[in-house]
Amino acid sequence: MDARLILAALLWLPLSAAAFEHEAWNALLRKHVVLLEEGKASQLGYAGMARDRPALKGYLESLSGVKPAQFDAWPRREQMAFLINAYNAFTVEKILTRYPDIRSIWDFGKLFGNPFKDEFFVLLQSKRSLDWIEHEKLRKEYADPRIHYALNCASVGCPMLREEAYVAARLEAQLDEQAQRFLSDRSRNRLREGRLEVSKIFDWFREDFEPRPQYFAAYASILGDDAGQREAILSGKLPLRFLDYDWSLNDNSR
Repeated sequence: MDARLILAALLWLPLSAAAFEHEAWNALLRKHVVLLEEGKASQLGYAGMARDRPALKGYLESLSGVKPAQFDAWPRREQMAFLINAYNAFTVEKILTRYPDIRSIWDFGKLFGNPFKDEFFVLLQSKRSLDWIEHEKLRKEYADPRIHYALNCASVGCPMLREEAYVAARLEAQLDEQAQRFLSDRSRNRLREGRLEVSKIFDWFREDFEPRPQYFAAYASILGDDAGQREAILSGKLPLRFLDYDWSLNDNSR
């Protein structure tokens, strides 16, 4: 195991009212995330992450140690970065509980063992689920559609796991870049045969992106590959087709 990761876990300095350090998670991501498609997508080296699991667990314990009063005292961006990192890190830990004998996060089950609804970790002094972070906190309280480009559900079809931790000081730039990366990935968002073919995310979370024609028009320069395509997207008249979601594990170790 990388000595720097052990040191980051052991010398964790959490819990000031002003900020929360994510350096241990940042070090893990820097070491194990592999960028693909010129940075538009990524995979995670789960085998390597499994070897560094003590450092991951140290980071997760620091997340679980934050009290509600501490969280409430943070600025909005600090809270958002904390919640996004928590979602992504606990998702990785969930996968590692079965790795390497897992092909998809849905191997945990959809009715019993549902990985998104199970309360398998502690956050803000209560048992929580991934859905609680996403739907009850981030979507409900912060209402920023860019969070969908930051949360990673351990799946190929999901927006990429960023190669660094989210931090309050750069959160706006990080979220903007995640949106640009995802929307410029032609395997997930493209104009083809007179239709705008986009990720299923824009169907599942339709209300977060309404009005969708105007939303996509704002990203016409990224979604369109030439002037004609950009003009068509700007018109707001293109029919939508939602692409199938690839739930296979985003594993670079295999």
